[in-house]
Amino acid sequence: MDSPLSRPREQRGIQSVEVGGQLLRALAHTGRPMALKDLAREAGMPAAKAHPYLVSFGKIGLIEQDGGNGRYGLGPLALQLGLIALQQVDPIRLASAELPALARAVGHTVAIAVWGSLGPTIIRVEQGPGAVHVVMRHGTTVSLRGTASGLLFAAHRPQAEVARLLRERDGAKRPQEPEDGGAFRDRLNGIRAAGFSVAADATVPGITALAVPVFDGQQRLVLALTAIGPSAMLAAQDHAAAVTALRACADGLSVRLGARPSSSLPV
Repeated sequence: MDSPLSRPREQRGIQSVEVGGQLLRALAHTGRPMALKDLAREAGMPAAKAHPYLVSFGKIGLIEQDGGNGRYGLGPLALQLGLIALQQVDPIRLASAELPALARAVGHTVAIAVWGSLGPTIIRVEQGPGAVHVVMRHGTTVSLRGTASGLLFAAHRPQAEVARLLRERDGAKRPQEPEDGGAFRDRLNGIRAAGFSVAADATVPGITALAVPVFDGQQRLVLALTAIGPSAMLAAQDHAAAVTALRACADGLSVRLGARPSSSLPV
C-alpha cells in the first residue's frame, strides 16, 4: 500500500479562477459569440454570477462584447495567447509521447506518418504488446493507393498535389487507372466521411492497417496515426475498438493543436 507521503500532493488553486475559466471554455467549445444567458447556461452558472467574470475578463482582453448585439466573444488577448501556444507546439513531439500508451490501447504496432517531399512517410514506430509484430521502418515512404496512411493523406491533401505525386510514382505503371478515376475518388470520399482509412491485405497479404487523421487549427491534416497488425487480429469487420482508441488519441492531439473537437462517428 502506498503511504500518504508517497502520494503526490494536490496543488492548491484559486477557485474563482477555475469557475471563471468555465466561461472561457464554453466560448472555445461553441466557437461563436454568445448572449449572456446562453453563455452562462453553457458554463453551468447563473447569468448574475457570470457577468462579473465577463467584466473582469473584458478589462484584460480575454473577452470582448459586441456593442451592437451585446454578445460576448473571445478578445484580443485570447487570440494572442492562442497564437503563441500554437507556435510553441510541436505536433510530432506531442504525438510521439502518446505512442506507447496508444500501442497498449490498440494492442498492435502503431506509427506516425507525415507528408514528406516524396509523399506519406513513416517517422515514428511503437511496437505493440502482442507476440506478433509487424515491422515498419522509420523513413519509409508509403503508397498513396495501397496503405491506410497513404489513402488518408490522399483524401485530405490538395487534389492537384495528390494527382501530381500519383503521376510521378505510379502513373507509368498503371496507365489503365488514371489518378482521378471514379472508383478512387469514391474511396477517398468514403474515407473523409468515415474519418479513418483501412487497407486490408494490400501491401502485404494477411496484414491490415488503420489510420486516423490529426488536424491543426486550420483543419489541415498534419499527421496520421496508424495501427497495423495481422488481418486475423485486426480484421476490417472487427476494427471498431482499434479505431476508437486511435480516434480518441487523434482527437486529443487535434484539440491541442488548435482544432475544434470532432463529433463522435460510428465505426
